Amino acid sequence: MGHRALVAYERTDGQYTLHYSHWGAANLKLKHRISAETPFGGDDTDSKWAKQLLAELADGLEVDAVDGYLAGEDRPSTVVEPKPCATGLTLDEIVADHLDYLHHEAFFVVSTTFEVAAYRTLWFGLQYDSETVEQGETVGNGALATVRWYDGEPVGDGHLQGQFAALKDVVGDMLDKGVFTPSTARQYLKRKLAERVGDRQKLRIPTGELSFETASISQTQVICYEAERLSDSSLSIIFSRRRVD
Repeated sequence: MGHRALVAYERTDGQYTLHYSHWGAANLKLKHRISAETPFGGDDTDSKWAKQLLAELADGLEVDAVDGYLAGEDRPSTVVEPKPCATGLTLDEIVADHLDYLHHEAFFVVSTTFEVAAYRTLWFGLQYDSETVEQGETVGNGALATVRWYDGEPVGDGHLQGQFAALKDVVGDMLDKGVFTPSTARQYLKRKLAERVGDRQKLRIPTGELSFETASISQTQVICYEAERLSDSSLSIIFSRRRVD
């Protein structure tokens, strides 16, 4: 299966080239394996070919030209595929149209100065949490959460994923009971996720939102508020069981 991730490298024009990594999401360690010396995350620190290729891509080299550029090269393996999936994209286009929030476990953004931002993907699909949902979109249907780091290690990453899984369990139940419609279920999921992420991490959703935006009181919000006491109680039970297990 691997631990799949997408990696976006900033170009000199402010757009991005998008690359695939089959193991890059494993413990998010790719954040520390990409550098000016190892642009694609390999162990070879004398990777002149990788530096040259990335420089060409940053200046606008197209995908079709990469095969010829790499032909005949005897290269050591890298964690990130040197050939991009696409070029000339904005970050908004990547997170909305290219990132698969079910199958890609992480997303990395690399600046032109090799500052690497790591994001954990959180899929909004409820097909495994609700009996009434047959299939959920995977591309563009989720959120990206930044990760806190301490001494080179991600902090609270597994905890956030566990909280989100428990939240989806409850939302799926509320959907099956008719408390939520698919639309209100998604809104509630986004709002509660934003509350759990808080100010310590950044949350990005493909619509361009940085967090859940509270609208004026409406029927949708009334439904959410009526369900909140039950759902929060259910979450407490789930978390208690997980601690016992």
